Amino acid sequence: MQAAPLRATPRPRPSVTGALRAVEAVLLRGGQRTARRNAWTSVLEDRARAKDRRDAQYVLEAATTRHPQAT
Repeated sequence: MQAAPLRATPRPRPSVTGALRAVEAVLLRGGQRTARRNAWTSVLEDRARAKDRRDAQYVLEAATTRHPQAT
């Protein structure tokens, strides 16, 4: 009896993110990797806080420049 021919299953294409993480794992030790990720998280949080400050400043300036309407 003859075996069925083997079919190659398509492999998922590696993503850029996956490749960068693989290089990161080779080059950086665990603590350095964690520190870098923590630093990036801090950058993102700082950006979010800055956006919130700009939004609050806009609202406060709009509230102070309005003149009460006489009724």
